[in-house]
Amino acid sequence: MNDAPTIGEYLIARLQAGGVGHVFGIPGDYVLGFYDLLARSALETVTTCDEQGAGFAADGYARLRGLGVVCVTYCVGGLKIVNPVAGAFAEKSPVVVISGAPGVRERQKNPLLHHKVRDFETQRKVFDQITVASAVLDDPDTAFAEIDRVLHAALRHKRPVYIELPRDMVDVQGSAQHTPGKVREPSDADALREALEEAVSLLNAAAKPVILADVEIHRFALQELTLKLIENTGIPFTTTILGKSVLGEQHPLYLGLYEGAMGVEAVREYVENSDCVLMLGAFMTDINLGIYTARLDPARTISVTSEKLSIRYHTFEDVRFEDFLRGLATAPIRRRKVGMPRREAIQEYQPEPQAALTVARLFARLNGFLTDETIVVCDVGDALFGAADLNIHRRTEFLGPAYYASMGFAVPAAIGAEMAHRALRPLVLVGDGAFQMTGVELSTAVRHGLRPIVLVLNNGGYGTERHLLDGPFNDILPWHYHRLPELLGAGRGWVAATEGELERALGEAAAHTEAFSLIDVHLDPLDRSPAMDRLAARLAKRLSGR
Repeated sequence: MNDAPTIGEYLIARLQAGGVGHVFGIPGDYVLGFYDLLARSALETVTTCDEQGAGFAADGYARLRGLGVVCVTYCVGGLKIVNPVAGAFAEKSPVVVISGAPGVRERQKNPLLHHKVRDFETQRKVFDQITVASAVLDDPDTAFAEIDRVLHAALRHKRPVYIELPRDMVDVQGSAQHTPGKVREPSDADALREALEEAVSLLNAAAKPVILADVEIHRFALQELTLKLIENTGIPFTTTILGKSVLGEQHPLYLGLYEGAMGVEAVREYVENSDCVLMLGAFMTDINLGIYTARLDPARTISVTSEKLSIRYHTFEDVRFEDFLRGLATAPIRRRKVGMPRREAIQEYQPEPQAALTVARLFARLNGFLTDETIVVCDVGDALFGAADLNIHRRTEFLGPAYYASMGFAVPAAIGAEMAHRALRPLVLVGDGAFQMTGVELSTAVRHGLRPIVLVLNNGGYGTERHLLDGPFNDILPWHYHRLPELLGAGRGWVAATEGELERALGEAAAHTEAFSLIDVHLDPLDRSPAMDRLAARLAKRLSGR
């Protein structure tokens, strides 16, 4: 007698074992059986307004909880989440895609079933390009092992994976002999030893070393080891905008954000003049590097990620990121006290009630609005660039698509973030163009009793593009954003065109904890953040040859 769980039951059990408590998505006939199973499990299903919103929500959830899940139907649902899953792949966020599919028996003689595109493998082939592992659970003898393999890949690489579940396999029992196993991939001991010896030698010889602690420190939960290394050695640290808040920004050894010409000049000079830059989990993307205005000499760098370890021009194979960092944290690296540039003090903000709002003054005010319970979730554009100057209180309290840069991320990602960590209240910074793409997901926030504070940076269109090439294609229809609560029957809304109106709106939004708050922040179409100003000024200086 086979006492094994069904394939659907085993999948749910393994997700729970991975720390998942919520599944985001939209049902459809090919996945209804699995949704019914989810409804009878301890996992909470979160039905969003659109599949793209579900994908972004699962991404935001994964960034805080270590694993996120989105569950959709075949093709019409699955292909709508390609964009958020691509973003999760690019930025190393472990999202599990579960897609229902036509039953195995239904596929005989290749019929033209609804939702089918080309052939029954088309959707899986698409997802093969934006995931690190995929499986079609069409064989009960191998289904459990396939689930384990795919989920292990998500956790090992911190990237999305794809699981396709034919609808007639949900209630089929799997192999009774299968036992889940923990997979450990150890480092090559000799390579690890040699890499540590070379790295320690470089760090001890350096007069002015610096640590660039970036996004993979967060993805692999290596904050404690990184802090131990920093505090044992006294080496100052910085982060990029993709890794912003990976460690608390109030730490005395924190230099500030490093982002090439977009960043503060003193931080840029300190990092680029260092004789040894230890880069931990860093993504060398164009946005992270201030549109490639950063200048980091490979001859003076130690760079380790989950995929590669390089020390100057040497590359070491089969050395795991965590093993290398653990070795550094306990290695005999001499402690030093180095002179650090004085960090720019947070300007005391005094509102000028009748003054028109600007991007710079908006973010100056928000610095004083943040608390230990705030998580900042940004969309792309000046919502992201302006937020670079915010001083985040604790670790992992800043989320933004700072590499893939997909508009529409922030509102649904904030829903996922608050679901993942209910003690945190999202402050959502989103442009009006991006809000029109996914802002309707505030309906999902209402259904689940969430309370984000959403600031719509309303400059009448696609503001970042205006600074590149302006034209009528950058204009959008002006919405009465503050009236969205009337449509949804919950929440509160305000218009803020002056500093006085912003002050009142922020105060009332902070006190309103029953549902979401939305502040329609009116800005000049050509206004821009200090970070954008810094980048423009330095690019102009470079072009002029000065």
